[in-house]
Amino acid sequence: MGALGDRRFRRILVGNSVSSFGDSALYLSLGIWAKDLTGSNAAAGAVFLALGLPYLVAPLAGHLVDRARRRTLLIVTNALAASAVLGLVGVHSAAQLWVIYAVAFVYGALSIVITAAGVGLVKDLLVDVDLVGANALFATTSQGLRVASPLVGAAIFSQLGGDILVLFDVATFIAAIAALLSVRVEEHPPDPTERGRLRVQLLAGAVHLARTPLLAQVTRSASLAMLVVGFYESVTFAVIAALGRPPSFLGALMSVQAAGSIAGGLAVGRITRHFGEARALGIALLLWALASLVYMVPTLPVDLAAITIFGTAVPLYAVAVTTATQRYTPPRLQGRANVAINTATSLAQSVSIAIGASLVDTNGYQPLLGVVAVVTTIAALPVILHPSPAPEPLDAPG
Repeated sequence: MGALGDRRFRRILVGNSVSSFGDSALYLSLGIWAKDLTGSNAAAGAVFLALGLPYLVAPLAGHLVDRARRRTLLIVTNALAASAVLGLVGVHSAAQLWVIYAVAFVYGALSIVITAAGVGLVKDLLVDVDLVGANALFATTSQGLRVASPLVGAAIFSQLGGDILVLFDVATFIAAIAALLSVRVEEHPPDPTERGRLRVQLLAGAVHLARTPLLAQVTRSASLAMLVVGFYESVTFAVIAALGRPPSFLGALMSVQAAGSIAGGLAVGRITRHFGEARALGIALLLWALASLVYMVPTLPVDLAAITIFGTAVPLYAVAVTTATQRYTPPRLQGRANVAINTATSLAQSVSIAIGASLVDTNGYQPLLGVVAVVTTIAALPVILHPSPAPEPLDAPG
C-alpha cells in the first residue's frame, strides 16, 4: 500500500505539513521584516545566515537524536521552538533587529533537531521500499502548501503585523505536537554497546558518510552546490527591487517557486527510482544552473519562469539527499548521519549567504547568478556521469 497505507505515517504527514506551512510563512517573512525595518537587502539576507549558523554545533544535535526517543524529542523540541518564536512579539524598530537574528538562530538550531529526529522516526516507521515515496510526499505537500503560505505570511505581516504572524506559527507547532502525541512507533533503541570518547561518537555520522562511497559523493556535490545557492537569499530581494516591486513581493515569488516544486515533487519518486539518488541529485543541480541563467534577465515573465525552474529542483534535491542517507545508514546512526550531511550543506549555504549579502548591494545580482550557474554545473557532472554504486540498503521493521 506504500507509505500512505500506514495510518501513523498519515498523521505525521498531516502534522508536519501544518507545521511546514507555518514555518515557511514565518521563515520568509523574517527577511521581509528585516528589510522593512532597515531598508537593506543585506540585512534581509543575513536573517537566513542566522538560521544556518547553528550548524556549527550540529554534531551535538545529531548525538542527542541518536541517544533519545525520537518521538518524545520531537514533541519537546516543537514546544521549545514555539516558545522561541514568541520572542518576536513586540519587535517594531530597527534597534530590535538583533531580536530577529537571535530568534532565527534558536529557530535554526531547533530545526536541526526536528529534521534529524523526523528522518530517523520515519526510518523506524517504514520499510525501505516506502522511503522514496514517503520523502516525496513530505516534499510535495510541504512545497504545495508553500503556494499559499508565503502569500498568507506576507499578507498577515503587512495587514495585521508581525505579532499576529508569530501567534499563527505557534499554533502550527501545537498542531505538529498533537499529531505526534497521537501515534506510537516501535523505535530502534540507542546502541547500548556504543562507547568511547565523545568526539568519536559525535563524528560517527560523518565517518559513515566518508566510508560509504555513494554518500560521500552525494555530500561532495551537494555541498559544492550550496556554496553558491545561498546567493539567492539576497539576490532575490535585489531582483524584486529591479522589478520595481516592494519587499513583500517575495511572497508572490515564493508561491510561484512552490508551484514549480509541486511539479518536481510529483515526478521525484519516478526520477529517483529510475536514475538512483546520485543522478537525481545531479538533475536537480543542472536545473538550478538553468534557473540561474534565466533569472539574469530583469523582466517579470522571465523571472517567474526562472523561479519555477528553481522550485522544480527543490524536492528533487531534498528527496535524493534524504533518501540516500536514510537507506544506506544504520538506525543507530540516523541522527548523526543526517546532521552530518545537512551540516556540510548548510554551512556551505551559510557561507554563500554571507558572501551574497556582502556583494549584492555593491556588485549587483547578475554576476552572482552567473557564478551559481557555473558552480552548480560543475557539482552536477560527477553524480550525472560517474555515480558511485549504491550499497545494499539497510532496512527497518515496519
